Amino acid sequence: MNKQQNILIIGAGLCGSLLALRLGQRGYNVTVMEMRQDLRKVDISAGRSINLAFSDRGNKAMKLVGIEDKVKALCIPMNGRMLHDREGNTMLSNYSGRDHEYINSISRGELNGLLLTEAEKHENVKIHFNKKCKSVDFEKTTALFKDYESNTEFVEDADLIIATDGAGSAMRKSYYLGKKFLFSFSQDYLTHGYKELSILPTETGDYKTYKNALHIWPRGDFMVIALPNLDGSFTVTLFLSFNQGEYNFNNLTTPEKVTEFFQKEFPDALELMPNLVEDFFSNPTAPLGTVKCSPWHYKGNTLLMGDSAHAIVPFYGQGMNASFEDVVEFDKVLDQNLDNWEAVFETYEANRKKDTDAIADLAIDNFHEMKSHVANPIFQEKRKIEMALEQNFPDEYSSKYSLVTFNENVTYRDAMLKGRAQDKAILNMLSDGTLKTDDDLKSILEKVKQETEAILEDDRIAGLK
Repeated sequence: MNKQQNILIIGAGLCGSLLALRLGQRGYNVTVMEMRQDLRKVDISAGRSINLAFSDRGNKAMKLVGIEDKVKALCIPMNGRMLHDREGNTMLSNYSGRDHEYINSISRGELNGLLLTEAEKHENVKIHFNKKCKSVDFEKTTALFKDYESNTEFVEDADLIIATDGAGSAMRKSYYLGKKFLFSFSQDYLTHGYKELSILPTETGDYKTYKNALHIWPRGDFMVIALPNLDGSFTVTLFLSFNQGEYNFNNLTTPEKVTEFFQKEFPDALELMPNLVEDFFSNPTAPLGTVKCSPWHYKGNTLLMGDSAHAIVPFYGQGMNASFEDVVEFDKVLDQNLDNWEAVFETYEANRKKDTDAIADLAIDNFHEMKSHVANPIFQEKRKIEMALEQNFPDEYSSKYSLVTFNENVTYRDAMLKGRAQDKAILNMLSDGTLKTDDDLKSILEKVKQETEAILEDDRIAGLK
């Protein structure tokens, strides 16, 4: 395809800036329009997660564009989940039985800024800020923007448009409202929302609690998590129902009520957060939802990518990683040298959609696992068995979490199918007493393999695979 064609990318977030960098490296003329100000010059976090979980699928994309080492410098390794009970007791549950497998906490702003800077090194990439997309004419391949600096509107013409403008995508809205083709769209919200809080560093800049873990306070119907930042602080997130339970976002309306809630449910976290009340009433409460839609493209003119095509809830730590993997998978299709952009878009969506649907479903699964199951004794037994199998048979067993997070060459869908079958096999055998944690490990491995394959075969017969 003609490299002189002009590609318009709407949105310069994580996915858009990576895509601009990669297309720039491939020699395309790229223009990026971003609604917000340049985050390298101003603080625009506004209560959004300022750090994210970065793992192998995301790193695969960094290798593709040649900045793996620069990104690694921004990372804080997290080896496992540090579980906190109501009495303040803690237990570290590693993510894997293999020492080299861990996830990382990374600053959204620092990573986004790095990607923007790397993209702008290419003369064929131009990035413009304060330009909000209002709508897209996907038949004419034009987009209407509002310029926040001049307070005027303008139309941008392109040979193709790729929208990476997030869960509230203007182009996806144009697909839906345009009614020019059959477009399916769903947006499903959890009953829970989230609010960003923080644990500040000590006066000497040190961490107030263990640095190399993702901290979780699981409480059944709600939870708090905390991820470390390079400056010694932790970004804390409260996940809580809007209107259900004794405490919910709708009734936490006074400093006294908020303090009472934390004193009762998260006393050890409260000790680390003298700034709790200030954070709570300064930061917004935001909803959590899943977006699915199809098709992602219109002919060879326009394409949705990243959260604009498949926004997910954050409980598998895969939202950013999945969007980065989108760029890797798109790049693979470009390597096929297909005849036109419509063939590229069709092939990309056919390859990718089943996997983005899978990680969306897995993220909902992990929401329930994190807020309640991690504290369940039978779940903890299952984790002990899985850790032992990964330690002793590293080439023969990977848990569902490992398949999703550390096996970047296993598709999300395959990881979901195998991982769910393994979970079911182990839990069933623990429940009926045919598996015990003190059994011979080789025997456990063979039982798990055999039962997993039986479940997968049942799924195949039922047409689930």
